[in-house]
Amino acid sequence: MCCSPCRRAIARAQRLAVETLRGLERVDWLLARHLRKTPPDHVRNILRLAAYELCSGGDPHGVVNAAVNLVATAKRGGHLKGLANAVLRKIAADGPEAYGALRVPHLPKWLLKPLQAAYGSPKVADIERAHFQTPPVDITVKNPDELDHWAEKLGAVVVLGGSLRLSAAGQISALPGYDSGAWWVQDAAAALPVRLLGDIAGLSALDLCAAPGGKTMQLAAAGAGTRAIDISPTRLSRIKDNLARTQLQAQLEAQDALEHSGASYDIVLLDAPCSATGTIRRHPDLPHAKDGSDFFELIELQRRMIDHAVSLLNPGGHLVFCTCSLLPDEGECQIEEALQRHRGLKIDPSVFEAEFIDSQMMAAPEGLRLRPDMLSDQGGLDGFFISILRWNEE
Repeated sequence: MCCSPCRRAIARAQRLAVETLRGLERVDWLLARHLRKTPPDHVRNILRLAAYELCSGGDPHGVVNAAVNLVATAKRGGHLKGLANAVLRKIAADGPEAYGALRVPHLPKWLLKPLQAAYGSPKVADIERAHFQTPPVDITVKNPDELDHWAEKLGAVVVLGGSLRLSAAGQISALPGYDSGAWWVQDAAAALPVRLLGDIAGLSALDLCAAPGGKTMQLAAAGAGTRAIDISPTRLSRIKDNLARTQLQAQLEAQDALEHSGASYDIVLLDAPCSATGTIRRHPDLPHAKDGSDFFELIELQRRMIDHAVSLLNPGGHLVFCTCSLLPDEGECQIEEALQRHRGLKIDPSVFEAEFIDSQMMAAPEGLRLRPDMLSDQGGLDGFFISILRWNEE
């Protein structure tokens, strides 16, 4: 177990890395002005981190010295410490002003083009601006009756009918209510699918791809008899830990979702594997870690999972399909095609009548489309698609 100073240091390092990735286009542009050729990756990344820290108000003397010392001890890079010192001193002098004047970083072409085709260039520009903002922290309260209590206790505001939003959360595990399991971290968009189901006490529910477990805990907290499966035992162990912390009950099984059989359920929740392009505001590394080459494989997997999920429903039961993707091929198009394959499957429009659902989220007949630029005055949202369908076997 790490001590508190260690946890703070780790959290600080993580924030620095995340924010450097968020502004990487700007950082690289500034560095390119002072570099004749690109240094080795490990040296380049030290320069990137230091340049961002300088541009965001870091102490010039301390930042430059720390970066130069890191370069000096790097294998195959120690001879570049003089270069690092010279470049970073120049960044310290004019970087902060120049950084703020640069354009908002653009999405990579592999993602930019399909999003422009789906939403148009002006809306994609809004999405890019939302990605460039550091997101707040959202939490879900175990007992909705205590929502106002925890909002006041944590200095949070309520968004989307039941999520608490903290603009400056700090160390999550040190906040009131964490140790007692009164709440858990969960983006407001991700919390919406279960919340829209309303009163589900006493119903049977299956969370098909359960990790990281926020929806499993929502189902259990709402009184549903919940079974959660995930192909990864490691991820399931984290869900087990969170269930223990929140004192909630769910049956956990490490299993491929496509192999689950032998039971039927009133609710089947499928938060399907996807491109995760809706989570860039919280994971700015994603545009650099992916290239779009897995789109077709993911779309085919989602199709197969939907068909399997339908086979697990009780008559009159609900299928909740959602993806943290901005791509219609992983959302609206999947549901449009599923309705053609399964004539007994019907969209249940009544679940989308909640007063906290904005009309712009209902632009598609297949379900709700949430974008990062929505709720922009309150910190934005993850990109998300949600459809809730009722099964009446013909």
